[in-house]
Amino acid sequence: MRERPLRLAITSNGPGEFAGWVRPLLRALFARAPDTDVTLFFVPDDYATGREPDVARKLFPHARVVDAQTYLGFALGRAIAAAPPRADVVQYLGGDLLHAARVRARLGGAARTYKFASKRRAALVDRAYAVDDDNARELARLGIADARIDVVGNLAIDGALAEAGGAFPSDVPDADFAPGGVLFMPGTRKHEIANMVPMFLQTAIRLRAMRPDLRVAFALSPFTREDEVARALAIGGHRNVWGACGTLVPCGAGIGIRPFGGGEPFPIVREAMRHAPQARFVVTLPGTKCIELAALGVPALVCVPLNAPEVVVVNGPLQYIDRLPVLGTLLKRAVVIAVDLRFTITAQPNMDAGEMLMPELRGTLMPAQIARRIAAYADDVAGRAEAAQRLRALYAHHVGAADRMAESLLAYAVAS
Repeated sequence: MRERPLRLAITSNGPGEFAGWVRPLLRALFARAPDTDVTLFFVPDDYATGREPDVARKLFPHARVVDAQTYLGFALGRAIAAAPPRADVVQYLGGDLLHAARVRARLGGAARTYKFASKRRAALVDRAYAVDDDNARELARLGIADARIDVVGNLAIDGALAEAGGAFPSDVPDADFAPGGVLFMPGTRKHEIANMVPMFLQTAIRLRAMRPDLRVAFALSPFTREDEVARALAIGGHRNVWGACGTLVPCGAGIGIRPFGGGEPFPIVREAMRHAPQARFVVTLPGTKCIELAALGVPALVCVPLNAPEVVVVNGPLQYIDRLPVLGTLLKRAVVIAVDLRFTITAQPNMDAGEMLMPELRGTLMPAQIARRIAAYADDVAGRAEAAQRLRALYAHHVGAADRMAESLLAYAVAS
């Protein structure tokens, strides 16, 4: 049995992967083996906000954290102070798989992946961790032997439960959020902050006029900077989102958003999953947050606006097609709309349940339309209660995924 700790290198990218996958796994690892030697590489990605490394350093001060720019130099062969001489395991937890392969080429060690794999490198994978049985069969079809696949569950479930319990505190104080209110979650990506904050602000203004009894707050990610929000509020978003302008002002112990037309500010909270269980329901976009809300049994109204498809981030080179002269924007719009039409439902809990447990609003959306739907859902007490119960049950068997994965990784350290 080796005496030294496990040397683990992890690759990750954007806010969803770091918050939903990396956070719960590192929490479980350090709880079992505080001396685990972790190096976290953030790789270049269009979904990233750029603040992930800073948040990671605050939450896990004992881990080495490499930002995307420094990683690029490392990937090209440069020596960097944060990189260890070798790794026992290189664990993929987000981003393009080629970056995990590059880190392994530099540091050696066993290659492990979570949820995703490629046929080209399947033979190199020491162990693949699957979210569920369907994911395990998908990994097997890519060429990974069944004996090398472990079904551990969805790490995001443990991430949500831990955040709700206060395990990942933000260093930014929250404003007061009234229990039973409606919580808006406008997303974390740059285009989401630029457009959804103004759009949801206009929705909140309409809702306040329609239903002054419904208290409203905004939940912003710890990855979102205040200057980004202030800039979005000053501009009011893309003209097609019909957003409102506003400004950030003090609000209780934290800050809030005051519309330019005046009125009481809407509070802002940062620890979304800690406050979400106190909300009547959440208004959000599709993404990891829908799974996290489901795990907590929090009903949600999911908005999928296609008011300005050209600003949406998509995977691969098609992301940049709008830069082509003359026809670029039209082509990007067509691509995004075509992708959306392929799916009858978009929120992952709805896909997993095979039905609309989280109501979805899709297409060209107007703030007044969203406000009316919020008001109607606020009055549907029985519908929300049933949704909450079924959403919580949907992912109950995933609880403990981070513990199972951590135990597997630490077992490798003992056996090798």
